Amino acid sequence: MSTDSSKTDKAAAAAPTAASQKPAALVAGQTTQTAQAASQPGAITWGPLASILVVVVSYLAAQLVGGLAIALWPHLQGWSTARADAWVNNSVGAQFFYVLIAEGLTVGVLYWFVHRKHASFRSVGLTRPRIEDLAYTSMGIAAYLVLYVVAVSAVSAVFNLNTTQQQDVGFQTASGAFALTLTFLSLVILPPLVEEIMFRGVLFSGLKRSRLGVVGAALLTSLLFAAPHLLESSGSGLLWIAGIDTFVLSLVLCYLRQKTGRLWAGIGVHALKNCIAFVSVFVMHLH
Repeated sequence: MSTDSSKTDKAAAAAPTAASQKPAALVAGQTTQTAQAASQPGAITWGPLASILVVVVSYLAAQLVGGLAIALWPHLQGWSTARADAWVNNSVGAQFFYVLIAEGLTVGVLYWFVHRKHASFRSVGLTRPRIEDLAYTSMGIAAYLVLYVVAVSAVSAVFNLNTTQQQDVGFQTASGAFALTLTFLSLVILPPLVEEIMFRGVLFSGLKRSRLGVVGAALLTSLLFAAPHLLESSGSGLLWIAGIDTFVLSLVLCYLRQKTGRLWAGIGVHALKNCIAFVSVFVMHLH
């Protein structure tokens, strides 16, 4: 009797322990699965602060390194100060290589950041293009043009907006097929691709994970995208017309990124917009 009673008591004492271990093991398993899911390629694992920091750092670092590289080249060649200044300020080749270095470095930093976060460029929308991206590109460029006219008209009705300010995009000396090809690559091809990865890819994706939500993330992304363009005036003062232009453009691009889940429609709209400016300035000489 005493032996059977002892076995019964031990079994009863062990039962609560086993019961308590099961939920604990289940919770641990769920935690492990959540961590594994977050680490899968394609998952956005960074938040708003990291998004803003990597965009700001990559942008500033790219401008600095690109500028230093172009400024250092004439000294390595032993050129005079006058010749070096003329090359840096007027050479289409120098400006092209500056853009190439800056954009390449930006992509490199973003690639390092995304992979450090156990993700890939696919996670920020750089997936295989689809045929419907062409339709979204057409709708996007039309929406941008309409919204831009509405925004400029609304701001002009309230403030004294100077719509005649010119944007300094460089390449003033570009002429001939080769120089215009380099200019086209520098203004129409490279910036849309890199800036979409940076702003509507890495930045917008990270901001959406915060309390801002999609709308707040689109607004903040657009503000940060428009801010550098305020400084591109060919004269004095802030270039407000470019700020409004790029803010409206970014809102449309954020919508396309959210709607399609990809960057390609936004890249298409961005490239078309820059292509219109390229043709008007460098081909038709309207400005």
